Amino acid sequence: MAKYLIVGPSWVGDMVMAQSVFSRIKQDDPTAIIDVIGPAWSAPILARMIEVRKSITLETGHGEWGIKTRRTLGKTLQSERYDKAIVLPRSWKSALVPFFANIPQRVGFHGEQRFVLLTERRKLDKSVLNQTVKRFTSLGVEQDKAYPPEPIIHPQLSVDKNNQQTLLSSLNLSKDKPAIALMAGAEFGPSKQWPLQHFHDVAKHFIEKGYQIWVLGGPKDKEDGDKIIDGLGEFAFNLCGQTKLVDAIDLLAYADQAISNDSGLMHVAAAVGTHVHGIYGSTSEAFTPPLTDKKTIHNLHLDCSPCFKRHCPLGHTDCQNNLKPIKIINKIK
Repeated sequence: MAKYLIVGPSWVGDMVMAQSVFSRIKQDDPTAIIDVIGPAWSAPILARMIEVRKSITLETGHGEWGIKTRRTLGKTLQSERYDKAIVLPRSWKSALVPFFANIPQRVGFHGEQRFVLLTERRKLDKSVLNQTVKRFTSLGVEQDKAYPPEPIIHPQLSVDKNNQQTLLSSLNLSKDKPAIALMAGAEFGPSKQWPLQHFHDVAKHFIEKGYQIWVLGGPKDKEDGDKIIDGLGEFAFNLCGQTKLVDAIDLLAYADQAISNDSGLMHVAAAVGTHVHGIYGSTSEAFTPPLTDKKTIHNLHLDCSPCFKRHCPLGHTDCQNNLKPIKIINKIK
């Protein structure tokens, strides 16, 4: 029985995709014990992954060095006597906790001169490991099986049916109408965001067809959510800021369809079995696809995309603006 400490990523979508490596480890060794280090927000998501024994919160902010905090946590974890650490991020600081925890095997990709911190530094062959999920999974297998690490196991988050029903009641959502969830936010930047008017037009169409619309996101998405549902009546709900991340898991599992920018919530929707309509432009479904068979990809594949920029370098964001609502509407039956 091997005991693993895995340093998880700092973004919602990446943490969901990281479940693929947890699943692969458990597939290869059902007796393996897996603990995961992540930001505080990730604990409820990790609790919905049956492969994870416990989540360990790293009390540092995104981008913060926090060397003293990492040293303290590492020394605290020495008593766990982990056999192996897998460091998914490529930053120097992300390898500190396993180093201070004296874990004998510490595996990660080359990056930021981590010569002492890692005992096994692997080459990141981007031509073979051409997706985030492949890169994560490759670190969970022996090196001779890592390029590529087949099979890739899709994430599958557990759903709390009791919480789901509680949310439907407390938020006054309809239990009679099918739901379409809209996720208009994108932490990366505006180049990944489909226009709010397009979301509004799709919402209007499906409300007229007898659906209810749920706009999901964080507190900072509330103003955008209000614009999307403006004038659409009692079955258009702006839930941005009204739910926790763990609640979004249960609500997305209830929805019939999810229409989303390339965002963390898109990956949550994929991991609970909802049909995902992923909207891409500045990013690519070839690199971070929704990991599900129930998906429809919407991408104009312009000559200038994907650029992977936060803001359109040409100033027009045609990859988003010219993807018209009717294209999404026509794909939803």
